[in-house]
Parts: sequence; C-alpha cells; structure tokens
Amino acid sequence: MTPEDHAIAATDLLNAERARTQIGLLSLRHPEMGMDDAYEIQKAIYRQKLTTGRNVIGWKIGLTSKAMQYALNIDIPDSGILFDDMLFEDGATVPKGRFIQPRIEAEIAFVMKSAIGGENVTREDIVTATDYVAPSIEILDTRVQRVDPDTGKARTIFDTISDNAANAGLVLGKQRHGIDAFDLRWVGAMTFRNGEIEETGLGAGVLNDPVESVVWLAKRMAQYGQSIEPGQIILSGSFIRPVECPSGSEIQADFGPFGSVSVNFE
Repeated sequence: MTPEDHAIAATDLLNAERARTQIGLLSLRHPEMGMDDAYEIQKAIYRQKLTTGRNVIGWKIGLTSKAMQYALNIDIPDSGILFDDMLFEDGATVPKGRFIQPRIEAEIAFVMKSAIGGENVTREDIVTATDYVAPSIEILDTRVQRVDPDTGKARTIFDTISDNAANAGLVLGKQRHGIDAFDLRWVGAMTFRNGEIEETGLGAGVLNDPVESVVWLAKRMAQYGQSIEPGQIILSGSFIRPVECPSGSEIQADFGPFGSVSVNFE
C-alpha cells in the first residue's frame, strides 16, 4: 500500500465513525496489505484526530488470549490508541447511537507514573513505571464490516488493527491498587449483562500475566518509534470473550476484592 492508500483508508474509517456506519473490508480492497500497512493506517487516524483537538490518553492491547488468537489465526497481540473522548465515568450511560455495534470486555488497567519504552523493556521496568492498577471495561466497536456480505470473507487482523484495534471507549473502576498488591494472574472478573452472568475469566489469560502484556506493548511501540508516557492508561487485554451490548444493556464487571466497574447503554 502507498502512503496515499493509508490516508484514504484512515479518512474512510473516520467518516464511518462519525456517521455510525461501516465500510467494506480493507483486506479485500487491498489484498496486498500487511501488518505495517495496518499500523500506518492507524497512525494516519491518530494524526487526523490530533488535528481536530483530540489528545492521546493511553493504549489498548488486544488479542492477548489464546482463544481470540486462534479465532483469527494469528499468534501475536495487537494494539490501539486511546483518545480523551473515549473515557467514560464508572457507572456512566452511553448515549443511544454513540456506537455502531458496541461490545465490552473486562480488563486490568495500568496507569503509568513514568515514561517507559525501548526494545529491551523488562517486567521489572513495567512494575517500576506503574502508578497503580484498576478494574476496567473496554468498549469495542467496529467501523469495518465483520463479514463481507458478497464473498462471506471475514475481517482479518489487518482490518482490525487499521480500525484502531476495534477500540471505542473505556471505563475505569474507582478502586486503585499498587501493582504488587495482587498477583494479577489470579485477578478475575464475573461479567454481568442485565443481571445475568455472561463471562468469567482470570488475568492469567492475558499472555500468562497482564504485566507481560504491557512489556509486549512497550517493545512493539519501540518498533514504530513510540513510547508510553506518564499518566497514560494501558488496557492490558481481555480475559473474557466480548459481550454484545444492544440498547438497554446494563453491564457490571465484578472483580471481587480487586473492585468493580459498570456501564450502561441507553
């Protein structure tokens, strides 16, 4: 793909986000596209959003569980960018029509107190750079069709990365913990929709340890000349399958002693 192709794809995705519609698969439009193309499209979205006054508040890591990697036939995670207009208060109600096909995932969020980056980042570096960890919900949406209606072809990892790793929003719980207060591998969540349990999972489902997920992110960002900045929020990856959130959904993620977080969809 050419830089012009990247810019056009980014504009199409941003227009789809504004219009609450979906575009066709970029992987069908550009069969030659690869991982670097997908991240270039994501970067073009980032540049265009900055010109409209948006600010970056963090990063999300996706495809950290084996189940999701097997589903997309890929063996590495992906990442996306969190912008300031994506953050919702704990217990907030998402206005009707804000998203196209919202889904949620339960995750452990890291909030950083110092910058971290480079290809040689270690687990100890992440622990030192973390201010606190908290329960969180990630809101997913897709500006790209999940399946092409004509060919039946499903979206690929390249479509997802281009679409900012399907990120649309995040909700932070009110509880804050030192990174060593819990063994994050054993931090789990029961996720409810309208009072009925939908999914359960443990932090160990995220690359065996959510801290290792943040290590992966820092190393991946170094390949693209990026780094994690102080104050940024890192969504370390979901340990549950996505839960569909049609209008009227009331979502609660109960992390037990770690805390809880909720969000409603009008």
